[in-house]
Amino acid sequence: MKIGKTLNELRARKRLTQDEMADLLGVKRARYNSWENNIARPDLDMLGKLAEVHGVSVDFLLGRSPDTSSFAQSMLGTLAPREERDIAKDLEKMMNDLESNEALAFHGEAMDEQTKELLRISLENSMRLAKQLSKQKFTPHKYRE
Repeated sequence: MKIGKTLNELRARKRLTQDEMADLLGVKRARYNSWENNIARPDLDMLGKLAEVHGVSVDFLLGRSPDTSSFAQSMLGTLAPREERDIAKDLEKMMNDLESNEALAFHGEAMDEQTKELLRISLENSMRLAKQLSKQKFTPHKYRE
């Protein structure tokens, strides 16, 4: 996918016009339009700004990487505070169970703190995505935003 199509889809998800997006980025609408129509490409600094505004990576904008978690989250919506608390509680329980059963080991050696933190982050992202997908799948259309 070319960067123009990606920018167009991301802007549409935010429900912004090209004028509004150009103002947000501090450029003229004609320049922004040229990016969406693949006439020109934004420079590296602007790619960073575009990625930040849309909550995606520069690699995603350039088509070098698949969906990012922040992009998936923007597509799926946010979770309610109650759902966030449930995820935090379940994650804490999982991590405690893993540590108490000495399951966090590789060939008999305990995992270091950095590896435990990476595992915790991975589990949290997986739980969050699963919750968002099930929410999207099972929420009746009349209650969706």
